[in-house]
Amino acid sequence: MLADPLLAEPVRRLGSALVKRHVRAAQERVRDGELEPEAVASTVLAALPTSAAGSLTPVLNATGVLLHTNIGRAPLSQAAVDALRIAAGTCDVELDLTGGARARRGRGALDALAAAVPAAGAVHLVNNGAAALALVATALAGSGAGARAGGEIVIARGELVEIGDGFRIPELLVATGARLREVGTTNRVRRDDYLQALGPDTAFVLKVHPSNFRISGFTSSVSIGELASLGPPLVVDIGSGLLAPEPLLPDEPDAATALTEGATLVTASGDKLLGGPQAGLLLGSPGDGAALVERLRRHPLARALRVDKLTLAALEATLTGPRTPTERALHATQVELMRRARELAGRLAGAGLEARAVTSESTVGGGGAPGVTLPSAAVSLPARFAADLRLGSPAVLGRLQDGRCLLDLRALPAEADSALFDAVCAVGC
Repeated sequence: MLADPLLAEPVRRLGSALVKRHVRAAQERVRDGELEPEAVASTVLAALPTSAAGSLTPVLNATGVLLHTNIGRAPLSQAAVDALRIAAGTCDVELDLTGGARARRGRGALDALAAAVPAAGAVHLVNNGAAALALVATALAGSGAGARAGGEIVIARGELVEIGDGFRIPELLVATGARLREVGTTNRVRRDDYLQALGPDTAFVLKVHPSNFRISGFTSSVSIGELASLGPPLVVDIGSGLLAPEPLLPDEPDAATALTEGATLVTASGDKLLGGPQAGLLLGSPGDGAALVERLRRHPLARALRVDKLTLAALEATLTGPRTPTERALHATQVELMRRARELAGRLAGAGLEARAVTSESTVGGGGAPGVTLPSAAVSLPARFAADLRLGSPAVLGRLQDGRCLLDLRALPAEADSALFDAVCAVGC
């Protein structure tokens, strides 16, 4: 069967082992009398996945959440996808082709990150945002070699947050061997609270973005500038990876501003508002921060947290290439989104479906800009479509609201509208 001309291309693309499993399953159906022998090849073709990563299914993000963690957060730009194709083979990731000698690993991505944040004196990359914070805590306050044994990290109680999948910031920090010195109360903290907590065991002061957690009302916090004046190194985890101020998200912290205001080190994620691959960004201020970045780069744990060539390629292309899908989605206007929604709803109604265009609200997601909503537009369908669309090919993920299935268009590029129309028609027309 593997020699059947119908299966030659799938064998080349997916490998003989994967195709063989499907052939054996079809042959078993023949033995059970469920299938005719001559239908084995066509049955196998219909059952084979589009790629060897058969457990991964393409999903159209119609949730209205720009950075949806469950479906991979930021989609990569075409420039980043093209860069992955180069990195997938052998490439000069650690080689100077001119002289033939070993070169600095990831130099292109690091140079691009440094150029994107001129306020940084030095930069480094690890494999995700949590890893960046873990490396800092281990090197500066952990109980391992090269760190002050059991050093204290001073942090506000209101910033000891839990984010997705039960991940807790305090547990990560304690796991490095550091000790936490909590200051203030859940809703209010003052500069004097930090000042009184400082002592000979203080390794650094940490300020953490609260992710999706937000307290309103009787609150107070301490600015980066005030914390920087305390003396010890100030580490600021901005979380969402915004490198410079974004007018649409005025309250979202960014790396450039944090460094300018006095942060010694800034940590962030690469696959959120930056719009790139999963990565952890470390940016140090000129002087003390740059020295700390070099210390982190040379720490033994840094090797275990090293990014691979695929991440380096995609991140460099994200930083130097055209606007990312995330940036374009963030800046889409409701007028344009409503125009697309009306056109789609009209086409679907013409195909006999109960569809209409409605205004909607979308969010950033990924722990970014908590509480901020963005005016959007959606195609409204009967609720039964939600489950059917999830099982389609491609899968479509919308949201249920007021008894209707809403397909919000903000996180979808305009070029995906045809695929969305076809997917809806496939389950409803």
